[in-house]
Amino acid sequence: MRSMRLLFCTMLAATTVLSSWACTNIIVGKKASVDGSVLVSYSADSYGCYGVMQHFAPGCHPQGSVRPVYDWETNAYKGTIPEAPVTYNVVGNMNEHQVTIAETTFGGREELVDTTGLLDYGSLIYIALQRSRTAREAIDVMTSLVEEYGYCSEGETFTLADPQEAWIMEMVGKGPGVKGAVWVAVRIPDDCVCAHANQSRIHRFMHYDKKECLFAKDVVSFARSKGLYKGKDKDFDFAATYCPIDFSGARACEARVWGFYRLCVDGMDRYFEYASGKDLTATPMDLFYRPNKQLSVQDVQAAMRDQYEGTPLDMTHDAGAGVYQSPYRPRPLFWEHEGKKYFNERPIGTQQSSFTFVAQMRASLPDAIGGVLWFANDDSKTSAYTPVYCCVDTIPACYTKTSGDDVSFSFKSAFWMCNWVANMVYPRFSLLYPDLEKRRTALEKSFFNQQQEVEAKALQLYGQDSKKAVAYLTDYSTAMADRMMEEWMQLAQFLIVKYNDNVVKPETDGVFLRTKDGLGAKVQSVGYPKATYDRIIKETDDRFLVPTAQ
Repeated sequence: MRSMRLLFCTMLAATTVLSSWACTNIIVGKKASVDGSVLVSYSADSYGCYGVMQHFAPGCHPQGSVRPVYDWETNAYKGTIPEAPVTYNVVGNMNEHQVTIAETTFGGREELVDTTGLLDYGSLIYIALQRSRTAREAIDVMTSLVEEYGYCSEGETFTLADPQEAWIMEMVGKGPGVKGAVWVAVRIPDDCVCAHANQSRIHRFMHYDKKECLFAKDVVSFARSKGLYKGKDKDFDFAATYCPIDFSGARACEARVWGFYRLCVDGMDRYFEYASGKDLTATPMDLFYRPNKQLSVQDVQAAMRDQYEGTPLDMTHDAGAGVYQSPYRPRPLFWEHEGKKYFNERPIGTQQSSFTFVAQMRASLPDAIGGVLWFANDDSKTSAYTPVYCCVDTIPACYTKTSGDDVSFSFKSAFWMCNWVANMVYPRFSLLYPDLEKRRTALEKSFFNQQQEVEAKALQLYGQDSKKAVAYLTDYSTAMADRMMEEWMQLAQFLIVKYNDNVVKPETDGVFLRTKDGLGAKVQSVGYPKATYDRIIKETDDRFLVPTAQ
């Protein structure tokens, strides 16, 4: 199966469907956050994929109603299942009860994939969101559905959370023609953080409290029947059995988890040999840790932008970084040169994201106000997160399918607007990124600065009429998305003007300077960084040396 993972990585550039093969999730328990929120993040990473925010309106359905099932990645029709009597409002990956579900694919053993099953990972997520009031209920919905109708995806890690608790669940099929799946779910302690990134992370789980760990009754016996495990039940290791680690699972996946943990957990250097793939026999990282500080929404957003800065995996200093120290690399992830195999680093923040979010879930507020999906299209590092409340009855137009698609550019599309700006920045990253970061930071700060006031107003309206609060937060969410679009259009124009023709036009606080006669001030020729000049001279000797006067 791992060979399939590598093959798929090389194919990502040619596909336009949503793939979970390179996603990242972060989980923060309510006692590990600064304000009592349960926090969950997600990046939907796939080259060529057009990112949108999903919306499923609530509904009541007569007895006998059926729901069509379409494969999430291919949109192929799979069949039908009975519809639930009541379904809930779903905004992105959060529903009206603040339940949030995210995922990463770990693949696992190839022989356990059953393509004949009805339900794929994406269908499971959005069906469960429409039917669940809590994370535990979502676990029951998802596992019951695959038991009855079959599971057709590869091995998957799910994050399931609500305002009170967060869970990580791993699921793998039973092979061709065998209905159902084996799975295990572990509750993340309230004072802990967790992360997963395309590698199975649940190891020996039998020692957890029975109330904090749920699993399929045949999770061990099935492994025995397939000759995958011969030990005692108490020693059963889910990850080692169903998704054995290899170099790609460590360096391209577990390293991202390590990259997050190092930001908020002490002593993570001891896991570097394992996470970097240098020693796969070393002790793997724990499933969760108590952080050395409580984390905010902003902290999680920053973690979703992590690119191994200041670590041995930092990508800004080798030849691939180019003149302007770019942390981005073209795919494929694994490549060959003169008969040898090489790889590129794969951090959390990446250009292949179609969208990312940080879900904020709070028990201290009514669901309509407590649930906020901080949403950003495209690359998390070069985009701004805007607040979208879980109660909204319409989502911002710039985040919808109607604003463009993967081969149709539109200035009305948040994906394309953010993508446009990002691709201006990538080639001259160290030169242009500070301007983007300044604009992004100011915009996101303004959202957080007004959040308390906005929610106080919403709470007042909620006490009068909940529909008024919904309307208010719908309008607000749309206005903030529109504001981001306006800011990014201005940023794009600013970058074009400031850095046109490989020179820099002087400006102060975003206003370009002029001469006393009204013309633009004299441009600045910034040239290359010193390291680049050093390299040019080393590689060309005296080719460009100006002769001294005779």
